[in-house]
Amino acid sequence: MLLTVVVAIGGILHESNSFSNLPTDRAAFVRNSLKTGDDILPEWSEAHHEVGGFIAGSKQYGFQLYPALVAEATPAGPVTLAALDSLTADLIARLKASPQKLDGLLLALHGAMVTDKYPHADAEIVRRLREAMGPTFPIVVTHDFHANVSPEIVQYSTALLTYQTCPHIDQRQRGLKAAEVMNRILTAKARPTQALAKPEMLLNIRFHYTSVPPLAPIVEETRQLERNPKVLAASFSGGYQYADVPQMGPSVVVVTDNDPELAQREAKRIAGLLWNQRDRMKLNLPDAAAAVGRAIASAKAPVVLVEMGDNIGGGSAGDSTFLLSELLRQKAQGWVVAIADPEAVQIAQRAGIGAAFRAKIGGKRDRLHGEPVEIQGRVKLVYDGKFVETEVRHGGQRYHDQGISAVIELPGGSDTAPNLVLLTTLREPPFSLQQLISAGIQPQRQKILVVKAAVAFRAAYEPIAGEIIEVDTGGVTAVNPARFTFRRVRRPLWGLDMTGP
Repeated sequence: MLLTVVVAIGGILHESNSFSNLPTDRAAFVRNSLKTGDDILPEWSEAHHEVGGFIAGSKQYGFQLYPALVAEATPAGPVTLAALDSLTADLIARLKASPQKLDGLLLALHGAMVTDKYPHADAEIVRRLREAMGPTFPIVVTHDFHANVSPEIVQYSTALLTYQTCPHIDQRQRGLKAAEVMNRILTAKARPTQALAKPEMLLNIRFHYTSVPPLAPIVEETRQLERNPKVLAASFSGGYQYADVPQMGPSVVVVTDNDPELAQREAKRIAGLLWNQRDRMKLNLPDAAAAVGRAIASAKAPVVLVEMGDNIGGGSAGDSTFLLSELLRQKAQGWVVAIADPEAVQIAQRAGIGAAFRAKIGGKRDRLHGEPVEIQGRVKLVYDGKFVETEVRHGGQRYHDQGISAVIELPGGSDTAPNLVLLTTLREPPFSLQQLISAGIQPQRQKILVVKAAVAFRAAYEPIAGEIIEVDTGGVTAVNPARFTFRRVRRPLWGLDMTGP
């Protein structure tokens, strides 16, 4: 490469749950991660995340890197308009302040960000960037597998690609792929043309596991398609059913080198493959009482109970008590439950390690996640709640902070498999076993592990699980869409308005 190519990296990432009463303001991004300039590099360079892929890809292709702004908040309710405006304005200002002319932007967006004014806030971010940077400025965008892709973002971006896995263990690779696409644009003079296909369906999150049918062969089709030299990228996303927006649902985006007919044909073909699998995706999950009974009777250990209505990674409160109540009622032994409850953490902190603990925990965010449950036990540990994940795990984040946390031991367990409640100040999705290990809990020794999740936990928990039982519980991420009132989605949608073939 004879001339210096300067490529900026940036990102504003949020998965917004329309049914959550917890708004996401700018402070929520600051709490999780908001970095600018050179501070981006130590945070993300080694992360199994697309931003880490952007950085590695820039080195691989000889780009001069210009880190602008990367902000990510834990999934919750819609993003405030003030946060969207300020973060986007900051990103644009930093791009404009580059000391050298920028040749392109690698941009990480989740694809399911919502504000009250902009149902597809990611598209609005790219629209503003396009307006600021000009009609020919290359903007290569990455999206989460749970993106609700809209025609507008396909229009405003130069190229769009999504993760190909759920749990998301290929984020860094997709960041590298985005850098490859940027390199082809800047050096090989590729002219991206994009096509979007959206089957008229809600693809329930229960079936988003991409390592097994029915999704595994569909994802494999996108991988095979990317071996075609005329195809820059091919992506299938499952969508995010908790965003009440017009483009909610699965999508296929195919990016070709100046071949719009190929892009349209292949996007439509792969979308058709998904549509033809719809009769294989029907819900039949146990409720909390039945699931706990099965776990107690199981000869396998540990049994992982998946509290799908309180999927923290989908924006829920993290304080559901449905499974906790049943574990206590049925006198289960050797279980672990994590509850986000800052008030209870303070009670434990004031009591101190070794002291008796008695308090009502959980069920405090709203009435959707069960009632508070009184527990009695002793404070086993109080600690800072920080841990590091070095393995390839969903979310790609390396450094985690769930705030001051406490472990409460309850009667009824054993020395090797006690009954434990992990109380956290901040909501922490169960993407890493280090969440438990850092608290002195050995997950492999327990009889029952409760995870507040849907699919993403599998990358960490599936290797140690004796059995996994998904549970149909209430909450803002309830797996059954019939529990919600949708007002903005396009209708009709298979999986929401009908379930027959």
